[in-house]
Amino acid sequence: MLVAGHPTRPVRANAAQDGIVVIDQRQLPHRLVFETLATPQAVFAAIRDMWVRGAPLIGACAAYGLALAVNEDASDAALEGAAASLRRARPTAVNLAWALDRLLLRLRPLPAAARRAAAWSEADAIAEDDVACNAAIGRHGLALIEAVAARPGRQGGPVNLLTHCNAGWLATVDWGTATAPIYQAHAAGIAVHVWVDETRPRNQGASLTAWELGQAGVPHTVISDNAGGHLMQHGRVDLVMVGCDRVTARGDVCNKIGTYLKALAARDNRVPFFVAMPTSTLDLSLADGLREIEIEERSPREQTHLTGRAADGRLVEVQLTPEGSGAANPAFDVTPARLVTGLITERGIVEAEEGALRRLMEPRA
Repeated sequence: MLVAGHPTRPVRANAAQDGIVVIDQRQLPHRLVFETLATPQAVFAAIRDMWVRGAPLIGACAAYGLALAVNEDASDAALEGAAASLRRARPTAVNLAWALDRLLLRLRPLPAAARRAAAWSEADAIAEDDVACNAAIGRHGLALIEAVAARPGRQGGPVNLLTHCNAGWLATVDWGTATAPIYQAHAAGIAVHVWVDETRPRNQGASLTAWELGQAGVPHTVISDNAGGHLMQHGRVDLVMVGCDRVTARGDVCNKIGTYLKALAARDNRVPFFVAMPTSTLDLSLADGLREIEIEERSPREQTHLTGRAADGRLVEVQLTPEGSGAANPAFDVTPARLVTGLITERGIVEAEEGALRRLMEPRA
């Protein structure tokens, strides 16, 4: 995607294959800062502390982190130890473990001397596969937007979509998941408008999605998290499109906290609720999302404090809550499959239902 007219990705390997360059997303939207990560420990910290975030991007960065570990020591013990360490960076998104497992499957049969080149090649392949996957999600999701735009009886005006959190290109290697159909619709000349949930407590919607859409020239409006239901009640939302961090075999969707409430409001107001799901995010080993997915509990400080730009341009942190008030900060919630209209994957749109999902993953000729 473009930033100030220049093609930009949130992660890329440097030419010497001794580091990766990432966007420090904590600084957005006020500063665009690129940082070089040269060790697996630095990659671990960047994932844990949310310099990089979003399930597909976490997976790609973890793969590069393992490649950096191989630079240091390509032995079996070092390889397994580095993978185990990176796996602990964040617990909820399945892509992190998926990418590490894919790299391990490639490297384990090889002698140590051949692992460095293979690790970087496979990490690059994971990144490029993510780009292709998200572009395909965009094409399938575009059909949904086209259908709304062509609906008989529409009085003109844009197709209004509502998003939650950031499932854009900053959360992937490029295109994004839930935003890919929006970008492709905008490029095709379809009038779209996006309601952007602020997404407390880290404000990834207000800080990241709004910045992305602005760079792409896509009309959008930032709203408080609690405004979505009101807009749906008044017919001002045509489609809800969100991303996901893990989807179970029966179609339960784990995504940023607050997604479940959007799904409830959408169901009550007969607004289609679609989830953009790369198949790497599907976890067929789990069935019941409510009971089996580990929900990350993040620091209460994310809830009690807020960072923003002061009048003099400095980034400052302020406290929102009374001194001594406790805070809870679950980072994700689970939306039951019954509330999901459909899952937009790189292989097509499918029902959030176990049979459909298992058929989706069957090998193709």
